[in-house]
Amino acid sequence: MNAHVRDNPGRHTFSEISVEVMINRRMAKYGYAAREMGFTLLEMLVVLVIIGLLAGLVGPRLFSKVDQSKVTTATVQVKLLRGAVENVRLDIGRYPSADEGLSLLSKPPADPALAVRWRGPYLDDAVPLDPWNNPYQYSLRGQDGNGFALFSFGADGQRGGEGDAKDIGITPAP
Repeated sequence: MNAHVRDNPGRHTFSEISVEVMINRRMAKYGYAAREMGFTLLEMLVVLVIIGLLAGLVGPRLFSKVDQSKVTTATVQVKLLRGAVENVRLDIGRYPSADEGLSLLSKPPADPALAVRWRGPYLDDAVPLDPWNNPYQYSLRGQDGNGFALFSFGADGQRGGEGDAKDIGITPAP
């Protein structure tokens, strides 16, 4: 670029002007004026309708997979917590009481005799919430002869339910 063009930013070099002329000639050849090069409102609406239809068909399938993955995550977390509770029982000789709950996995018991035998923490992080951001439920007297109950209420956050709202884990005895 020569010094004259650099000093006058409104002026163009010969190559810049020739490119502009070529573009204008090509648009005129195909019947377009410079102002007609964009999309019309109708074309944009057609594209939006097509995108909406695709989202309507694909969206429900994806969301059902998300719900199923939450159930799977809760099942895996219950198994992990169950193993940690069993390790506590092996170390201190009993399951955590209802008052201690799952906090015994990360904090030693208040009883000094049991605190000496406690080998925790039994989880790398804090006790997780279930995939629906509710705490896992723990109590003694599990169903089918289990020594404890450890479960999530499921998607509805309430006892019982069907499908994604079903309780997940080792449920308590009735």
